[in-house]
Parts: sequence; C-alpha cells; structure tokens
Amino acid sequence: MSTVNAIKVSSYDEEAVFEAVSRHFEALNVASELRPETRIVLKPNLLYGKKPSAGVTTNPAVLKAVIRWLKSHGFENIVVAESSGGIFTAEYMRGVYSASGLKVPGIEEYLNRDFTYGAKRTAEGFTVKSFNIITPILEADYIINLPKLKTHAMTTVSAGVKNLFGTIPGLQKPDMHRRYPKIDDFAHMLCELCETVRPNLTLLDAIDSMEGNGPGGGTVRHTGLTLCSKDVYALDVTAVRFMGLAPEDMPHLRAAGAMGLVPEEITVTGDAVTPCSPAFKLPDTVKSVGFDDAMPKFLRAPAEKVLDTLLRSYPKVDRAKCVGCGKCAESCPQKIIKIANGKAAMARKNCISCFCCQEMCRFHAISVKRGLRGL
Repeated sequence: MSTVNAIKVSSYDEEAVFEAVSRHFEALNVASELRPETRIVLKPNLLYGKKPSAGVTTNPAVLKAVIRWLKSHGFENIVVAESSGGIFTAEYMRGVYSASGLKVPGIEEYLNRDFTYGAKRTAEGFTVKSFNIITPILEADYIINLPKLKTHAMTTVSAGVKNLFGTIPGLQKPDMHRRYPKIDDFAHMLCELCETVRPNLTLLDAIDSMEGNGPGGGTVRHTGLTLCSKDVYALDVTAVRFMGLAPEDMPHLRAAGAMGLVPEEITVTGDAVTPCSPAFKLPDTVKSVGFDDAMPKFLRAPAEKVLDTLLRSYPKVDRAKCVGCGKCAESCPQKIIKIANGKAAMARKNCISCFCCQEMCRFHAISVKRGLRGL
C-alpha cells in the first residue's frame, strides 16, 4: 500500500505554501531519511523560461518553501537542477531561471551550475540499456521531484513520472522521441527512466494547473491542491483522478501497470481529494474521433480505433503568430522543420507526431490538425 498526502492551498502566498510543505514533510516523516551531509537535489519543471503566472513551470513559491523547510531542519547541501527544453548550457539555463522567477533570494544561491552529464546503466531486462543523466541527479543522495500538474500533447498528462524526462540533458531529449516515436514505447521508456532516476519524494504543484494544449500552450486552471508521496506512480494515479480523468487512459500508467509499478492500494491522507468538475480539458492531440449514439455501442470502440489508425494528429504552423525563433526546429527529432523567410515551415512527411515543436513554441504558433496518414 502507498500513501499520498493531499493539502489544499488557495494561493501561492509564501507562508501558505510553506505551511503546506511542512505538513506534507511531517506527515511523510521526511526528516528521518536525511542527514546534514545528504546531497539533496530539487528537480522542478522548467519547460522553458516563462513567468510563473503562465502555469508552465513549477512555481517559485514551492521551491522556496521546500528549501526553507530543509534549511530549518539543518539540511544545507541543496541544488536545484533541471534540463529544460533546448540546449543544456549555463547561458541558456540562466535565461530560463530568470524568466521563471527563480533568480530570487532563497532560491538563486541553490541553482545548478554544473552542466555536465554522465551515463547510468539501467536494470537488467530494461529496453533502454543506459540513460545519459545530468550530473547533479547522478550525484544526488536524495531527489525531491517537483512537477507541475499539466496536460500534455503526447502523454496526455504531465505530473511526477513525466517530469523526470528533464533529467536527460538538453537536445538529447528529442533523440529519445526519435528512438521511441510510438506513444506506448515512449511511455515505457519514461517508466524505465523513472526507475533509473528513482526520486525519493515527489511534491506536485497543482495550486494552479494547466489544461487543454499543455504543457506550454494550455489554459491555466486554479485547482488549489498539492500532493506529496514517496511513490511517484501512486501520486500520478491520484493526480489523474483529481483531474477527472481515468488512470487507465494514461499511456505511462498503463506501462507502469504492466511493469508492476502501480500499487494495488493507495491511501490518500490529509485533505479530501475530489475529482474536478468539469474534468480537465484534453489536448487537441489526444481527442479521438467520436461517434454519436446512432452507432451500436459495441461497434464504437473498434470503429474509433480504426479511424485513429488511419487519421493522425500532426502540427501546423500559424504563420501570423510565428516569429521565426527556431525553437521548433531545434527541438524536432526528425529535423523536418526549417526557418525560411522568418517563418517556420515543416514537412508533414516523416513527422512522428511527437509535438515537441508545439511544446517548445512559447508563441502558440503551432496548432494540431488531423489528416490521412501519410498525406
């Protein structure tokens, strides 16, 4: 049985968030697992540099509260480390830190300044034999995973497990999309990565969440909740249910279930967690072709599966919104996006529908369309 602790928080007021973090860590007896010399790494979600109110990144109030709690209990060996979308360099990450509101006292002095990485072997029998992982994570004794609750164009939901994709350095992340273009294979890879990184604790920022075309282009939704657990899969199951969605519809939770990683029993302590009503709006990429009640019920599921095989979602550039920044081209695993005459142009042939381009477009210039496969 796994425990997920839930605390409602109405805003990002620093004292309110600190109180919630304190209650979480006391309920889960976190202090007993740490020593003064323990090397602690905090892994937030910093998709790219965006102001905190946009709902794209882990809010600075959460990071500050965790650091404050750790320091108040005598734990000073702390690093905040993340590899955002884009290149993994000191200059690029300084810009991300600044835009995301992290260059403030109480956080800035703990920001990662080591931009190297190394290989870590995986468990025997895994599909991926080793992952390249950023050095602070490799050297950590204790990892606190700090995801943001969001919908996601490829994986449907981004929470605890998906957040660990940011431990892979820089532009090596698109290469993982290229290697595992099918969602079920990609989801299985994410679970193997999670088992390799093995976060000790996951604290989910769902005070303000994102629905619709996340993880970067959706709509902020105030949900007023934080979840904390030592079991990242139990936390993700609880988060998905909170969103009003079904865990069995999430590719990474299906993969985790097949690997025996999802606990059979999950106990939620603290505040009551009631599913959101209405449920979270899904990304355009994962909305299936629907049928009305005119079709017999037993035929709807196979018919939808056939049409979803023939039709696929693919990205399309809105030239009026495109500023030609090149982030979409930089993040494309297939290298089928070019910047011509100051605008992005993409070839539909060879597109694997990973939506890295949409994910990294901070100007919302890439939308989702459906069309016949291969056209």
